[in-house]
Amino acid sequence: MRPESNPALLAVEDGTIFWGTSVGATGETFGELVFNTGMTGYQEVLTDPSYRGQIVVMTYPEIGIYGVNRDDVESERLQVAGFVVHRAVRSAFNQRATLAFDDYLEGGGVVAIEGVDTRALTRQLRTHGVMRGAIVVAADKNALDPDAIIARVRQSPSMVGRNLAGDVTTDGVVGYGASGEGPGDLDRPHIVVIDAGRKQGIVRDLMATGAVVTVVPYDVDAATVLSLEPDGVMVSNGPGDPEPLTATITMIRALLKQRVPVGGICLGHQLLGLAAGGLTYKMRFGHRGANHPIKELRTGQIAITTQNHGFALDPTSFGISWAPLDAAFEPTRPELVTQTAEQANSGQLVTMAELLPESALIGTSPAGFGPLEVTHLSLNDGTVEGLRLLDTPALSVQFHPEASPGPHDAKGFFEQFISMVKDQHA
Repeated sequence: MRPESNPALLAVEDGTIFWGTSVGATGETFGELVFNTGMTGYQEVLTDPSYRGQIVVMTYPEIGIYGVNRDDVESERLQVAGFVVHRAVRSAFNQRATLAFDDYLEGGGVVAIEGVDTRALTRQLRTHGVMRGAIVVAADKNALDPDAIIARVRQSPSMVGRNLAGDVTTDGVVGYGASGEGPGDLDRPHIVVIDAGRKQGIVRDLMATGAVVTVVPYDVDAATVLSLEPDGVMVSNGPGDPEPLTATITMIRALLKQRVPVGGICLGHQLLGLAAGGLTYKMRFGHRGANHPIKELRTGQIAITTQNHGFALDPTSFGISWAPLDAAFEPTRPELVTQTAEQANSGQLVTMAELLPESALIGTSPAGFGPLEVTHLSLNDGTVEGLRLLDTPALSVQFHPEASPGPHDAKGFFEQFISMVKDQHA
């Protein structure tokens, strides 16, 4: 039995403090405070590279009941900057468990706190937007100076402008799966994954389609990618602000010019949009959880998806008349904005489902890749959730089709991508 936990303090940049007890490693940590609404999947959250630099607040009140195991990981290490829970379960009640939740945090060096009113904190972040924060653990509560810690939080770096992909990308070229007959083998297409902080589930689900996968660092140039003779390229998820990843954007743009089929997931979706000449914006509190509904505009199909992002594409940057319902959204071309936001804030009892357009939103690539369409929108706030170039083989989604655990509604994205690859090489 572990000795009594040390006191811990969670400090928020607006001056709010929460007292609790340590449930992980000792020490201190700083990062962007974000919340995740998932009821399960905490091990995948902890190991998801997209959470690099972030302190994750779990809204579900009890975390850790099924422990952790060697299989349910999305990367080789724990990635979060810190972890906040209301109640931590210190015994693992599951036959698959190989380690208790708190031992996993401590062994992985994650500073974490329990005893926090996580739902009150979540309401604060939803109302005012994500903020910087810190968790500090000490042997003596009197050693914790809230004012001094808050001052340090306010001096810590913002997520805007941060390139965190370099912290989580692969060190070199890594191959998965047996070799096919070579480029153009449509039974076993060769897919190069650009690793901006990939979840291992992306590789797993691509291989499930029969693909052979090669993973390369996020900042490789187009010549290196082309030298691998890919049938298609998938740009992965990852942490931080997409706009500083100029090398990746330049590489994607060069691949599009060569008409190499390109797919993108989450950060990869944003990077494809930037390569096409669009712009991104920092969301007020982002989307993180396993219960986010989206609508495919062409078919009207609704899917429940797993999401993890704090940036999104600006539809007006593609000349599209659409405005997400986000107080932080400032359109690049305000003259194009519809009355969506005004209608939703007028006091009328309307839902996003009623406000969404009936068909795909068509725009133009400012970078010269021709017409494009927004294929999916969020049913919560109208955020752009999917993109397709119409004259170039490229498509992307903001959500995570490789989600596990989580809904599998969006698994078809991988088959759709592979179908696009095969059509291009047929």
